[in-house]
Amino acid sequence: MLRQNLIHRFSLLSSSFPLSTLLFSCPSLLPLSLRFSTSIHPSGFLRTRSRKSLQPTTSYMATSRFFNLVPVNSALAEDGGGTSNGSLSSSTIEDEENASLGSGYRLPPTEIKDIVDAPPLPALSFSPQRDKILFLKRRSLPPLAELARPEEKLAGIRIDGKCNSRSRMSFYTGIGIHQLLQDGSLGPEKEVHGFPDGAKINFVSWSRDGRYLSFSIRIDEEDNSSKLRVWVADVETGIAKPLFQSPDIFLNAVFDNFVWVDGSTLLVFTIPLSRGDPPKRPLVPSGPKIQSNEQKNVVQVRTFQDLLKDEYDEDLFDYYATTQLVLASLDGTVKEIGPPAVYTSIDPSPDQKYLLVSSIHRPYSFIVPCGRFRKKVDVWTTDGKFVRELCDLPLAEDVPIAFNSVRKGMRSINWRADKPSTLYWVETQDGGDAKVEVSPRDVIYTQSPDPCDGEEPKVLHKLDLRFGGISWCDDSLALVYESWYKTRRTRTWVISPGSEDASPRILFDRSSEDVYSDPGSPMMRRTHAGTYVIAKVKKEGDGGTYILLNGSGATPEGNIPFLDLFGINTGSKQRIWESDKEKYYETVVALMSDQNEGDLCIDQLKILTSKESKTENTQYYIQSWPDKKVYQITNFPHPYPQLASLQKEMVRYQRKDGVQLTATLYLPPGYDPSKDGPLPCLVWSYPGEFKSKDAAGQVRGSPNEFAGIGPTSALLWLARRFAILSGPTIPIIGEGDEEANDRYVEQLVASAEAAVEEVIRRGVAHPNKIAVGGHSYGAFMTANLLAHAPHLFCCGIARSGAYNRTLTPFGFQNEDRTLWEATSTYVEMSPFMSANKIKKPILLIHGEEDNNPGTLTMQSDRFFNALKGHGALCRLVVLPFESHGYAARESIMHVLWETDRWLQKYCISNSSDIVADRDDCKVDGNKAKDDLGGKAVSVGGEGGQEQDDVDQDEFLVTLRSLLW
Repeated sequence: MLRQNLIHRFSLLSSSFPLSTLLFSCPSLLPLSLRFSTSIHPSGFLRTRSRKSLQPTTSYMATSRFFNLVPVNSALAEDGGGTSNGSLSSSTIEDEENASLGSGYRLPPTEIKDIVDAPPLPALSFSPQRDKILFLKRRSLPPLAELARPEEKLAGIRIDGKCNSRSRMSFYTGIGIHQLLQDGSLGPEKEVHGFPDGAKINFVSWSRDGRYLSFSIRIDEEDNSSKLRVWVADVETGIAKPLFQSPDIFLNAVFDNFVWVDGSTLLVFTIPLSRGDPPKRPLVPSGPKIQSNEQKNVVQVRTFQDLLKDEYDEDLFDYYATTQLVLASLDGTVKEIGPPAVYTSIDPSPDQKYLLVSSIHRPYSFIVPCGRFRKKVDVWTTDGKFVRELCDLPLAEDVPIAFNSVRKGMRSINWRADKPSTLYWVETQDGGDAKVEVSPRDVIYTQSPDPCDGEEPKVLHKLDLRFGGISWCDDSLALVYESWYKTRRTRTWVISPGSEDASPRILFDRSSEDVYSDPGSPMMRRTHAGTYVIAKVKKEGDGGTYILLNGSGATPEGNIPFLDLFGINTGSKQRIWESDKEKYYETVVALMSDQNEGDLCIDQLKILTSKESKTENTQYYIQSWPDKKVYQITNFPHPYPQLASLQKEMVRYQRKDGVQLTATLYLPPGYDPSKDGPLPCLVWSYPGEFKSKDAAGQVRGSPNEFAGIGPTSALLWLARRFAILSGPTIPIIGEGDEEANDRYVEQLVASAEAAVEEVIRRGVAHPNKIAVGGHSYGAFMTANLLAHAPHLFCCGIARSGAYNRTLTPFGFQNEDRTLWEATSTYVEMSPFMSANKIKKPILLIHGEEDNNPGTLTMQSDRFFNALKGHGALCRLVVLPFESHGYAARESIMHVLWETDRWLQKYCISNSSDIVADRDDCKVDGNKAKDDLGGKAVSVGGEGGQEQDDVDQDEFLVTLRSLLW
């Protein structure tokens, strides 16, 4: 068959070129030189479920599947070992489709584009008094030109030098204020106004008394207008004015931005007025770049990106990151406090008397990001007077890669939320190394900000696991959390911070993987100082101490969120609210009855809830006790009405080793399997690690949740009549002393087999038309499945993945062993090492500016070259200016076009029962173009599952024998 097809195709060219001088090349890219969740945050912001803004990218020119004709000597002398005296130039046979593949950014089909271009829903923010709500308006996807702005990559962060802020910030386009009326309805919108048209709004925050809003404004212009200015708006009138009267004071938003110190004063991070032009890179370096480890220190770091490279980078980092702190009052008073420095955060004490000031300073590092630079933490008074130094931590270059390892010295330094001004922090007792066995492992200390002579820090609590945070309430109650990744153990302690006689006791001790046993988290209330503490609840005629536990309510039937009244001393539980189980998915978002100090009365409880269903998008409600009357406060339109009647089902099935698996199956609107038959199917997932089979088999999520569709979501292909198997669980289990990744490939394939068998059994997926895809670790999964389970999938889409684990030798994902400790695991898990096994079409997409540790763009470059070197049918798209996630409209639309083209070509068109035998095909002049791009000549083939299984070396030997 191969010989006949080769002779047949060569005969088509014999009239133009003598066969003795021709060789077909494999399909290749054009020259590389052509490249170019719902919750109220403590700030009061409610994150609505809508697509996130993404970041733009560059792309390689599209892959060509034409075959270039080149002189034989030229092909055999790729490394300069031969010469060619032939005069033939390359010639390309083109068809209509391929002629358009390199024509720049493309748009996906209208049914997909319209969903992505739908206006985004606003973000919501409630006032401290819970009497007003902001609608923070957003725009659709940004243009690529915004991502093309120059950025400085320094110390692990990316800086927009023109704005003197982090680069690629999303922004709001407007602010609307609504009064929350007693009947639960919203008053008419009051638009915040006074700032220039086209202004980009960031960092919106309420003053503590709720009378004012502060935010930053930037306008993209050539002069200083592109830098950020601080504005303040009166909430009652909506009138906004600049905070600073001087036009020369700009915000420095590289690290922090501004914070309300009291109801009328902000502490602002500003660009020093004395700062000149940025430093210029010297034409001649002062010396070589030297790194040394003559002390033989053990320094293992992951593959951090955007690190400092030389002295010039250090100077440039200082230039942009150095801040002058300024106290600014609404009456126009401005006062500089402290010297200019690289301040990273400022936290006022709850009583507004002190500032907790964090900064970083030299010497810097070339191997770790700025979060591990030398860190200094001081206490100042609010007016900028130095009180004392808490710590000056050294460079943290030697933090072990084992999970739960931390830097040495004081960490988690903060104010107690329930006290006017009391500090607390944690100190490790194991040197920060999780592999060291010691008891206790962490100790929590407290101390006043300005202690008297000889006053030592007090030990609040000792932990044998790693500290995970504190929820403060008062002197009689605080909850302390600790956990340990290796065992997945998590514990919650009850302590009495004001009583040395009260013994701490364990409230909950469980596996973090066991979602069925999760008791929920305490509801927090806002204090007048702007902090958040555990809400205590009182029942009439009952002197017990109660708190509210808000839980996801995981069950074998899916999540059923709840609110429990929990007796902190007795352990009693009373369920006072629960989500609808049949049709809706509801969650408790926040307390709305926390304006008054003291314990909350259960009969005066008021909560904010969200409600959604499979087909109804999220809306927000106020529910009040004792009658539990519900008021709907939002009425957002359906974001994609064309998919309003999509079908969604949570499916359960079993892996061959007995592990229970789940997935969410989506089907197009109006689809009937009995009438319409099986569909092409896209499986989109992301593996996860577990310590037990029982935990891996637990159901997560709810069948009643609304199908949120982001700009690059697999669910977009519902509009193209695909079945979508979303998030099938791919558990990689390592029980006991076993490491999960030691059986990664085996468990990955078994999970995928079970998922594919399930959709085929249900009759919704065509066996020969099942594609697989994923992003990041999901891309890694995709490549491995095409290598090790080629019988399951017709093609794959892998976005922003890592494929060669030897390039991440000091750990990756949840693997904390090094390459030298687990060599076989690193090699066997790397699809790069199995590139010769990948015979199914694979589409690789990557952001050219990917800054995620481990997923360097080089990973896709090298993987593509390995695939191409084995004749695989593959395509690499590199998106200019894009990072790990994609943001620009041009980039996202092109990703969707590439994906849709791939699925149409190698999934929908892939079916053995409709592909005719090529030997029976009659070829005319027009058909010759398609045949020359066909699968018999192409090493790896063009036909997905129907490709000829021909090794590249075997192909070349056969071809040469025919030519000679």
